[in-house]
Amino acid sequence: MSQAPRQHSEYRKGPVTLRRSQVPDSTTDARLLDSSVNGEWVHTDPWRVMRIQAEFVEGFGALAELGQAISVFGSARTPPGSKYYDMARRVGGKLAEAGFAVITGGGPGTMEAANHGAAEAGGVSVGLGIELEFEQGLNPYIDLGINFRYFFVRKTMFVKYASGFIVLPGGFGTFDELFEALVLVQTHKVTKFPIVLVGVDYWQGLLDWIRSTVGEYGMISPGDLDLLQVTDDVDEAVRVVLEFAHR
Repeated sequence: MSQAPRQHSEYRKGPVTLRRSQVPDSTTDARLLDSSVNGEWVHTDPWRVMRIQAEFVEGFGALAELGQAISVFGSARTPPGSKYYDMARRVGGKLAEAGFAVITGGGPGTMEAANHGAAEAGGVSVGLGIELEFEQGLNPYIDLGINFRYFFVRKTMFVKYASGFIVLPGGFGTFDELFEALVLVQTHKVTKFPIVLVGVDYWQGLLDWIRSTVGEYGMISPGDLDLLQVTDDVDEAVRVVLEFAHR
């Protein structure tokens, strides 16, 4: 089982804050998915269900009256002052100016930038944090923040309360959020809504591979790539999601 870094001044575990010797050696998600505990799960998992239920209730209660919102995804590693940080900040500001709340994962990098833009434009800036062995804590530009233990609860909130997704460059976490959204739209599990990728240079290679390899092998339908739009224009990205939301 992986060891949690001990250098954090604070460790967030849902609504609980831990410090120093109280920082756990693994996350709640990791313990839930650990298959090496033999039959212990028989005694612990029923109680986990109650905690999972509580996280859903808390999330629904906090976000139910949020109003129209757009989820913005991207890397926690995007440095302030970089091209994509500035673009994410502009995205957050333009969405807020249009009267939409901005939902991010609550962390640093692109998430912080989008929250920053929304906050300085006077909009509602939302952060949905997650218990991790790194990237602890919510960024300072969040008006409404919720810390989750379980990824799948958090992902539900991203989709349920958004009218569209804007996705900036990111790594595995961003890919996970992007492809989960695509699958939900492709399979009609959610009402079709726009997914816009910002950063042509970053995303084009992935789109070319999907079209030339995944498509040619018949692993997706010919029209599935139409579920995605890609642009370098922040104004266009915002326009696409807002036009759909207004419809």
